[in-house]
Amino acid sequence: MMGPEGYGRGWGQTSLGDMPESCVAAVLLYLDPPEICHVARLNRAFRGAASADCVWAAKLPANYRYLYALAAAADDDHGSDDATEGNGSRCSCAATSKKEIYARLCRPTLFDGGTKEFWMEKNKGGLCMSMSSKAMSIIGIDDRRYWNHISTEESRFHSIAYLQQIWWLEVTGEIDFCFPTGSYSLFFRLQLGRPHKRMGCRVYGSELIHGWDIKPTRFQLST
Repeated sequence: MMGPEGYGRGWGQTSLGDMPESCVAAVLLYLDPPEICHVARLNRAFRGAASADCVWAAKLPANYRYLYALAAAADDDHGSDDATEGNGSRCSCAATSKKEIYARLCRPTLFDGGTKEFWMEKNKGGLCMSMSSKAMSIIGIDDRRYWNHISTEESRFHSIAYLQQIWWLEVTGEIDFCFPTGSYSLFFRLQLGRPHKRMGCRVYGSELIHGWDIKPTRFQLST
């Protein structure tokens, strides 16, 4: 007979708290990270197993050491307390628990001069990346007759490239990054119309948009 920890304990009875942590950890391997954190509140055995390296190592991507090195370097550049120990030296990947590594990789990490950012999706551990307009080669970007940069909180990079007018548009970007093996989706974010506020809401005016219907825009990916 089994019941909650400390409840109905009598001769010959056991509770969830009597389960070996190794058995609990074997069960947690089949759960998603949010579920692991949820069941960790059940009792001491589940709490201990939910912090075991063997559980979180299975949730990390194969190249987590590479990703953590980038994250630690970014923390050092920004003077983050999370990246250093009491003596001021950087915490190595080997000295950090797998749970802590997972949590750190779920926080966004800027790299390549702050023009790119990667993070892990919390629920499934999938790797995500975003590139700013400053990380791309845009024809005429330095000509203020055609382009300017607008500060905005709608972008994770707090700045977007705004096109006023141009007769030829071409944007190219390159990324040199160690992605773990898997399937990925690619999205291009293009907003038509200059943003402005109306009655406290952000809207985009379309009255000055023209030419996009003359020749289709082509998006292309090559590896």
